[in-house]
Amino acid sequence: MEMRVFGLLVPLMRERISGRIFKGPMPAREDCMIDVFIAAIPILFLVVAMTAKKGIPAVVAFPIAALIAYASRVFFFGTDSSLAQAAVVAGLLNALTPISIVFGAILFFVAMEKSGAMDVVRDWLRGISSNRIAQVMVVAWSFQFLIEGASGFGTPAALAAPILVGLGFPPLRVVVVCLVMNSVPVSFGAVGTPTWFGFGALGLDEESLRTIAVQTALFNGFAALFVPAAALLFIAGRREVLENLVFVYLSIFASVSPMIAFAAVNYEFPAVVGGVIGLFVTIVLARMGIGLKKSGESREPLAASPGVKVLFRALLPLAATVAILLVTRIPALPFRAWLTSPAPWRTVSLDPLGELSISRTLVVRWSNILGEDLTWTHALLYVPSFIPFFVAAALAYHLFAAKGSGAGEIFAQTAHRIRGPVLALFGALVFVQLLIIDGENASTMIIGTALAGGTGEGWRFIAPFLGALGSFFSGSNTISNLTFGGIQASIAANSGLNPHTILALQSAGGAMGNMVCIHNIVAVCAVLGIRRSEGKILKKTVRPLLLYGAALAVAVAVGI
Repeated sequence: MEMRVFGLLVPLMRERISGRIFKGPMPAREDCMIDVFIAAIPILFLVVAMTAKKGIPAVVAFPIAALIAYASRVFFFGTDSSLAQAAVVAGLLNALTPISIVFGAILFFVAMEKSGAMDVVRDWLRGISSNRIAQVMVVAWSFQFLIEGASGFGTPAALAAPILVGLGFPPLRVVVVCLVMNSVPVSFGAVGTPTWFGFGALGLDEESLRTIAVQTALFNGFAALFVPAAALLFIAGRREVLENLVFVYLSIFASVSPMIAFAAVNYEFPAVVGGVIGLFVTIVLARMGIGLKKSGESREPLAASPGVKVLFRALLPLAATVAILLVTRIPALPFRAWLTSPAPWRTVSLDPLGELSISRTLVVRWSNILGEDLTWTHALLYVPSFIPFFVAAALAYHLFAAKGSGAGEIFAQTAHRIRGPVLALFGALVFVQLLIIDGENASTMIIGTALAGGTGEGWRFIAPFLGALGSFFSGSNTISNLTFGGIQASIAANSGLNPHTILALQSAGGAMGNMVCIHNIVAVCAVLGIRRSEGKILKKTVRPLLLYGAALAVAVAVGI
């Protein structure tokens, strides 16, 4: 009965919309731009609602956008209601991943702050250089570069932003700078996952993947000539940036050059290698004052550096975090396969709701959600939450005896700070899931196909924005590549374009889109305790995104 009603409602709605917009017979579905318009309505609402002068906060905007997406799927596109409901459940479950990461990151930094370890880290960074540009490049550029290569998952900004705020930088500006700078290495984030896994379904051989990796690294490297320097303008004046521009570019090259060089031989570790080398070189350059503005007499006086033993204890939780992320993500080591193995240990039938299983390494899997072809998987020990953040928080607490703050107080403060973002993240992930269901009829596919129509060779300049669109939706370069990689390859074949180049532009666009990614913005705001500012941040990060896109267009035009 329900489906018969939907069967009558859908054509009726299309006929009414046809009469109002086209004033005549409804065009064929495959030629009808009304489909694109309806598919885009939830996105347009979200952008307008969050960027208006008196914008709607994310905690309200995302659930409304999800409701609009649900209505458009069911009542206009005719998506089966049970599939739409399964998508809602899958979205709620998928939200547990960013929520757990954010909770772990907040817990870690509350523990570092309460224990006094963060005070020591700040004193050490001030001891490296009192120059603000140097401090930002060390933390927001080089450190994030390394963390992105090791982990991804939105972890870099969650780690870097509180450090910069602790150094005295304004929180809102810190969020923007961290999001914008965490873009260039994203195509090789989480040990190259966007490249080798994101394009895995296309059946590409090793040589093709390496070619795509090199081109992606070159595209992102060219964008790095403009984007990090532009990001600094959000936190410092133009004159201050220009006076320290030599240092800025030495720092950029220190990470980007190894990334490009290593991409020629391996597509998993370019960002890790670039991050390690870049962080070391940038710290040395900052310490020596190379490329930095000299103050009055010679150099500005540096803060007293903490003792070696105290510094070692303070940095140990951070170092442990990086080490655990690396060790658990290197494919050659056994830990990654072990922690992500879905081989069932216990299985429970939830018929007709699906099947729930858990592996020995706590990989939880819900298959056939509500009887639909949707699956949720959560690797409890692999997702960067309990490991490494809980471990690092415990380490900081015990090493510094927590200045009288008990573990209960640390957990209570963490829970208080995450309450609002939890609702926003639930809404955001439901919204995303509703946009990607229904195969070729999915809203993302309709929009993506429409963007590709009739561009011919000009698609080279548009391809990155499709990649960015995927990251904006999903918060993942990997998912963007999985979603749009097939479309990009098909467009390349039909337009006579080099498929490797187009796929590289897709991946570079996915990295570009990371700076406007919905749940990354919500997550880093949660870590810093910023409220009702997601729309402001989105408006600010759109400008460097357009700069990134323009840089990629120039790179294509000159044949990089």
